[in-house]
Amino acid sequence: MAILLDLSVQHPEGLAQDEIETLASEARWGDRLQAWLEDLSPEEIPQGSHPPLGYELCLRFSDDAEICRLNRQYRHNDKPTDVLAFAAMESEMPQIAVALPLSLGDIVISLDTAQRQAQRLGHSLDSELTWLAAHGFLHLLGWDHPDDESLAVMLQRQVQLLNRIEIAVNLDLPQILANVPS
Repeated sequence: MAILLDLSVQHPEGLAQDEIETLASEARWGDRLQAWLEDLSPEEIPQGSHPPLGYELCLRFSDDAEICRLNRQYRHNDKPTDVLAFAAMESEMPQIAVALPLSLGDIVISLDTAQRQAQRLGHSLDSELTWLAAHGFLHLLGWDHPDDESLAVMLQRQVQLLNRIEIAVNLDLPQILANVPS
């Protein structure tokens, strides 16, 4: 099943143009998302009203100011966050008589916050962006984490997705759970 990707980047301060182009390569993210789709079990694959021809999603790299505005508008939380996911399947989808690519929704990641987190955790910005994209991707598929137990299950699934694309993550679950914003 193919994935169509709409990738956009807001150019934050502190990152060179060539670094942004490397991190935000449409081919790189398309390959990663395609690998994640292929890793899904049949129960995890959204179907809509009929099997789609493929899937599409928007991945946007923004800055803290933009993600703060979105967080305030949609989550009533007036502060920046690392990743927001807006699942298309949460709303009523019109019934269409032909099979089309099924829109999964939008993932927005703050490059500013991701860069700070990568430095604090001692890994690359690319690893942090991939971790956050996997988290957003799972939200688009209907995953949620209203409590520590469901968050732990979701984080383990994120690790599996990153392993699928050969990015190793040292998951320190107690530390992650201690730093989850309420």
